[in-house]
Amino acid sequence: MLIVTTEKIEGKELEMLGLVKGSTVQTVNAFKDIGAGLKTLVGGELKKYNEMMDGARHIATERMVAEAQSIGADAVVAVRYATSAIMQGAAEVMAYGTAVKFK
Repeated sequence: MLIVTTEKIEGKELEMLGLVKGSTVQTVNAFKDIGAGLKTLVGGELKKYNEMMDGARHIATERMVAEAQSIGADAVVAVRYATSAIMQGAAEVMAYGTAVKFK
């Protein structure tokens, strides 16, 4: 499955199939959340949150691809990611784009 952020794929004629998306809500455990809270006092990178968000993007992308495959897509174009805070220490990540079939 080809996944691109562009609206076109060089050398391909595309048939639009429709919007596809995937999402997940992720959180770190309470001890890591407390540790991250303490880290904000001294500053620096919150590595556990980076890991959480990286994993969440991966899951959301896999779910988007699965939805695209279920409708017979060859690729997903114009892919974007969106995030939102659900509660302290938890975030939703959504991947979305347009499923297309090669003509």
